[in-house]
Amino acid sequence: MPKPTVLVFIDWYLPGYKAGGPIRSVANLVDHLRDRIDFHIVTTDTDYTERTPYADVTPDRWTTLPGGEKVWYASRAGISVKVWKELLAREDWHTVYINGMYSRWFSIEPLRLLRGSKQRRVVAVRGMLASCMMKHGALKKRVFLAAMRLLGAYRGVEFQATNAEEVQDVRKLISADAPVHLVPNLGRRSVAAAPPSRAKKPGELKLLSVARVAVEKNTLFAIQCLRDLTGDIAFDLFGPIYDQGYWAQCQQAIAALPANVRVNYKGVIPSEQVPELFGNYHALFMPSQGENFGHTMAEALATGLPLLISDRTPWRGLEAARAGWDLSLEDGTAWRTKLMELVAMDQATLATWCEGAFALGKRSLTDPEPVEKSFALLTGQ
Repeated sequence: MPKPTVLVFIDWYLPGYKAGGPIRSVANLVDHLRDRIDFHIVTTDTDYTERTPYADVTPDRWTTLPGGEKVWYASRAGISVKVWKELLAREDWHTVYINGMYSRWFSIEPLRLLRGSKQRRVVAVRGMLASCMMKHGALKKRVFLAAMRLLGAYRGVEFQATNAEEVQDVRKLISADAPVHLVPNLGRRSVAAAPPSRAKKPGELKLLSVARVAVEKNTLFAIQCLRDLTGDIAFDLFGPIYDQGYWAQCQQAIAALPANVRVNYKGVIPSEQVPELFGNYHALFMPSQGENFGHTMAEALATGLPLLISDRTPWRGLEAARAGWDLSLEDGTAWRTKLMELVAMDQATLATWCEGAFALGKRSLTDPEPVEKSFALLTGQ
């Protein structure tokens, strides 16, 4: 029996990595289901924030990657309504899977072209309707969503939400009776056999963040939490910078820190190198304003790295699991208190938190239920 065929639209895909979570979400989905689904992915031939296309990629034709998925790397000149119509009509797709809400060519145009058709369409919301995201450019986003509803672009469309809050976001901002599937994102398929051993002396702390340096990732808040701390503290930032004004504020906050606290910007790291990176640190420090999944957090847990994050992600109840801490962004004192506890922690105590983090990560990433829900979502079964 032939495998179900799924056509995916996403702005960036492998070998890209600078767009972070969206790429990882689709790459993990393909990795888990490639034996059961025939994936065709339409994307761009250039990574996020880059101007130079990928080396060794021939654009504007189907390319089969080593894993078996077929990818159409569209060049800037090769993106058009004509090409999109041809791709959509190429075969009788089981599902057209659209990532995100606001991209002209990878969300809006496919939905417009398929408006009124019988083609099954699923839109992965990817956290774009969350209140923390809607705050930025709120009027423009609400006008856009109203226009899409008026044009009937969402009529007959199904939506993927990754948590209960996102289900409510769709019902509130798209339609009260919109068909919404609650299907969590999938983590990386591989899980380490055991967490690495982390050296830890009382009075020292090595933290990192792997995320965009951006308002929604709360980078500035994280830096400001370090200003009154004692001990030898290093905080390394990995991720792209796209808002130079916000980065300037971060640099000012870094300059105001005491000499015992060092914040280092390390640039962007390829996603396949991230799990190995985690072995060099004592905690992942990411007080994000909101995450619909948090791939970095899942991967940190899978290496036994405790999390110090906000309570606005799916990773809740961390302290009870001895896997880290999820704190309110309204309580700055709690953040500084936990950071000082981490500074004072010895290796034996940290090891217990690492073991809890690893156990939680392994349970999450080896759970078969989200995989089966993802298969049902993409095939309509």
